[in-house]
Amino acid sequence: MFVVYAIFNKTSKKIYIGQTCDLNKRLKEHNECSFKCYTSRFRGKWEVVYKEMLPTRPEALRREKQLKSYQGRRFLKQYIPE
Repeated sequence: MFVVYAIFNKTSKKIYIGQTCDLNKRLKEHNECSFKCYTSRFRGKWEVVYKEMLPTRPEALRREKQLKSYQGRRFLKQYIPE
């Protein structure tokens, strides 16, 4: 199983959308800035605001792409705390 997820950083008001097979490990990597990526540029804690389980990686990649679109980001806004 793969997880498509959205994480939010309250400090910087940024959202990140990705996919993985181990969400706990991936979230820890985002918060520890243990690799160079978009989330390592921002201070503050990243928290999961949305997740969706999918059976295969190709399906997860398709869903990730949908969520990164304008309509997908609009959909995710309802899960972001004010």
